[in-house]
Amino acid sequence: MGFRKPSIWIFSGVLFIFIFLGFRSGDPPTPYRFTNLKFFPKVPETNNSPTLEGAELGKFLFYDPILSQDQGFSCASCHKQERAFSDAPQRFSLGIDGSLMKRNTMPLFNLAWYPSFFWDGKAGSIEEQVFHPVRAHNEMNLSWSEAVKRIKESAFYAPKFYAAFGNAEIDSVLIAKAIAQFERTLISNNSKYDKVLRGEAYLTKDEYRGFILVNDQTKGDCLHCHTTDSDALGTTGRFSNNGLDSASSAENYTDKGRAEITGRDKDVGMFRIPSLRNIAVTAPYMHDGRFNSLDEVLDFYSEGVNLSYNIDSKMVSAHKGGVHLTQDEKEKIKAFLLTLTDSVFLMNPEFGNPFLERTR
Repeated sequence: MGFRKPSIWIFSGVLFIFIFLGFRSGDPPTPYRFTNLKFFPKVPETNNSPTLEGAELGKFLFYDPILSQDQGFSCASCHKQERAFSDAPQRFSLGIDGSLMKRNTMPLFNLAWYPSFFWDGKAGSIEEQVFHPVRAHNEMNLSWSEAVKRIKESAFYAPKFYAAFGNAEIDSVLIAKAIAQFERTLISNNSKYDKVLRGEAYLTKDEYRGFILVNDQTKGDCLHCHTTDSDALGTTGRFSNNGLDSASSAENYTDKGRAEITGRDKDVGMFRIPSLRNIAVTAPYMHDGRFNSLDEVLDFYSEGVNLSYNIDSKMVSAHKGGVHLTQDEKEKIKAFLLTLTDSVFLMNPEFGNPFLERTR
């Protein structure tokens, strides 16, 4: 009997600790709360909604070069926060093997609303988008089997995956889901324009005139593709051929855009419509980065549009080369475009490199 009571006490204590810790470790991850989205469309539903734990894990993976062949190249290498997670001012990003990418690197923000990703829409979800750069030979050039092996062997990541996903086995899908959760939290909604919509600021006369010109179908005529009049996203997220090239047939395009994915002639020369948000920090512009400044972009839409094969029917002024803006009108449009820069987003420590934070 002298030995049984302590054994019972020890057993009871261990059982209590097990039950207590087991209860705590079984707590679900904390849902991530989006704020200030009044003038945005409803956030689309997903089976991978971000949580605080999942987004934190995804942020570490986004900034960690562990997912590249030589462990010296991360997602953040081509997506810089201060440039709205684009690779500006590079026309084409440099891959792990030193080769240039085929197209300009798109910025990353407000991705939750996009129906597809990349200039040609080859990924139908954020999760699918994550898979491409890791395995691409001219980008991160790492097999997903090796990526999973590295993460599984990491003592650093084990507790973070457990906090975000419980006992789910770490695999490529789970890694992609974590990064996608972080990318879904990259919300840009604090530009001057957003504050105007919320009644916290006012446009100057020039900025307001620029807003009117942008949405005037006889002037800037931007509203069909860039939604600053109906919602705050700055893009429909669809695809368009905006008359960049003087191609008379499908065969004349060196980059067939969306058609490379669909195989359809009607998609030749079509590329995803980028958002006007943060446009002041993401130059150069267009899928091939051919324009180095907003002035060049405005000059193109004013008098440089080509009536090319498969041009978007909404480019109603293409037959005369563009909308023919005066220099004063261009300056006022540019003044409005600058109100779309979200400095809060560009400097938000919530989206910054977590490894740097750990060393401070």
